[in-house]
Amino acid sequence: MATVMVVDDSPTLRAMIVEIMQSQGLQVVEAEDGLIAQEKIKAQCPDLVVLDVVMPRMNGYELCRWIKGEAASKDVPVIMCTTKSEDFDIHWGKKQGVDAYITKPFEPGDLIAKVKELLKT
Repeated sequence: MATVMVVDDSPTLRAMIVEIMQSQGLQVVEAEDGLIAQEKIKAQCPDLVVLDVVMPRMNGYELCRWIKGEAASKDVPVIMCTTKSEDFDIHWGKKQGVDAYITKPFEPGDLIAKVKELLKT
């Protein structure tokens, strides 16, 4: 069973994404910001990360750059799921190594399809 890490500082959005992932039979690890996610990734690398951009202590761009820069996690797909929807935000996310960019609000089916595509399930 694949493990997905959901990183979002909003408990409501995090719970919604967790529920969507669990409905697909995926194991889920949660983190409320980038620093907590970093520690959890060091302990147990997930198969995929869904993260927000705007978070305290370490934003999603910084976390993605760190994930892609570490030998143990460089191949882990990252989906940025955020309200930041300007062309520049998407471009900057791709420059940090994001594999997919989904803007909030989103359709659960779109997120599921992207997760399945990136996990190749």
